[in-house]
Amino acid sequence: MTLTTRKFDALIVGAGGAGLRAALQLSNAEARVAVVSKVFPTRSHTVAAQGGVNAALANVLPDSWHWHMFDTVKGSDYLGDQDAIEYMCRAAPKVVYELEHFGVPFSRLEEGNIYQRAFGGQSQHFGKEQAARTCAAADRTGHAILHSLYQQNLRAQTHFFDEYFAIDLIKDETGHVLGVVAFDILSGEPIVIEAKTTLIATGGAGQIFRTNTNALSNTGDGMAMALRAGVPLEDMEFVQFHPTGIAGRGMLITEGARGEGGFLINDQGERFMERYAPNAKDLASRDVVSRAIAIEVREGRGCGRNKDHTLLDLRHLGADTIMKKLPGIREVSMTFLGVDPIEAPIPVFPTCHYSMGGIPTNRDGQVVVPVKDTPEDPVPGLYAAGEAACVSVHGANRLGGNSLLDILVFGRAAANHILDFLKDNRQHRPLHQESVDQALARLARWDRKGEGEAVEPLRRELRKVMEDHCGVFRTAEVMQEGVTRLHELRERIDNAVIRDHSRTFNTARVEAMELENLMDCAMATIVSALGREESRGAHSRMDFTDRDDERWLRHSLYSLQDDAMDYKPVRTQPVTVESFPPKERVY
Repeated sequence: MTLTTRKFDALIVGAGGAGLRAALQLSNAEARVAVVSKVFPTRSHTVAAQGGVNAALANVLPDSWHWHMFDTVKGSDYLGDQDAIEYMCRAAPKVVYELEHFGVPFSRLEEGNIYQRAFGGQSQHFGKEQAARTCAAADRTGHAILHSLYQQNLRAQTHFFDEYFAIDLIKDETGHVLGVVAFDILSGEPIVIEAKTTLIATGGAGQIFRTNTNALSNTGDGMAMALRAGVPLEDMEFVQFHPTGIAGRGMLITEGARGEGGFLINDQGERFMERYAPNAKDLASRDVVSRAIAIEVREGRGCGRNKDHTLLDLRHLGADTIMKKLPGIREVSMTFLGVDPIEAPIPVFPTCHYSMGGIPTNRDGQVVVPVKDTPEDPVPGLYAAGEAACVSVHGANRLGGNSLLDILVFGRAAANHILDFLKDNRQHRPLHQESVDQALARLARWDRKGEGEAVEPLRRELRKVMEDHCGVFRTAEVMQEGVTRLHELRERIDNAVIRDHSRTFNTARVEAMELENLMDCAMATIVSALGREESRGAHSRMDFTDRDDERWLRHSLYSLQDDAMDYKPVRTQPVTVESFPPKERVY
């Protein structure tokens, strides 16, 4: 078989905000850029981001990038790398103004400045008063950003491989990444895309949990590709459960609803967050609010017939505010629940939302693998950005509004480093056929026919195991049972088959390879969680209830071979300011 081969300066896998921001930077610098996406670019999961993007513009209240940095370090439960956090917070205003110039239609204040709303974990004066830092386009900010970036990339003549599935990275004997093997989902034809640099921007792995806010496409493809290429995943135990998912369904109700003044109540009509976070109340960080809701339900103060959720009350905001600032939330609530938030509160419960962990990178987006005597050894030609990456600016818990900022800042930073890399690496390296053959074998493995389990039931079982054994509250006994169940599932997946060989066969192959990717990410998550014997941020152990800075102020590293765990230190020293040492995290 003769394989189609295409060559580019830079290849970007994933067409969300991180991928498109990097692509735009590269295309505007006249690099030859390709973007591979398994969905049409404007269907990437960035489109679902609602609340906004953080930047210390001080349009509504006084603000400073230094306060933003403090809030991010504190929100991370002191596991975030402070040099990267400083870089992100200082770059934030410029990034937002760039978006404005790209055509993002931000909501406006009466005098014309960009509107900013309050979000959880934000403060002025290093934790003293509530800040208003989140730049919003109503409650459809991600949608506005993604469409603007896509249109700018079309203008810049970025090349898109729409609805192509990236199978695996290509590497040579020296460890250089040379591109990917992908296949056209429509025709099923494989293609080799060679590139001098490859950026993974495939998003998170929220689909490892049954109830989640993520698109069906968020299956950890880039993370799993990195694992198979020998790159460990960092801090995968830290999975954020968003406190306000629609109860029983998981769809997101933005934190912006509480930022506009909404509040949570239990079955007694009590604003219970006053007990858990006396100062910040409903705008405490997400891990604090999620645990509070879970405790209320567990202790019998839940709402509804089964007492299995709490309520988010927006009625006091009034119809005008809800329809102007939260129109999408009203639409989602009415569509999926039949509840108009103007007239009745919305049933909510924590739902899997975001992966704080991912592919380890430095501030320039280079994928870095710690080795003995060299703390950060870059993988030549390989970059990562966005939720697929772990810089780490989010540490153990991400603040709302920092995810859109992360993808924009580090998508841009990665592109700038790629441009420097291209100046010194002007020629393509020879293609490594053995690596290509390995990727093609993974595709061909799902062509076989015969007896075996179907893919979809195995996917459902995997997600149920993760929800039952690695949720908001965790114990060693429950997680160890989950690890055992996942090992059994992994063997069953190895023997699974695609039963539908009709004209929908290519989408079935995508779903089968997504299942393999989900398995690798699920195993990375639960093994890392079992190994971390403390409670920190989103990782809450009922058998190790305290944060342990002496033993566990370090990043975890999970490797696919033998499910091995390793660790590396947190970068606690910022670049230009004094560090924020760990202390008790209260709101």
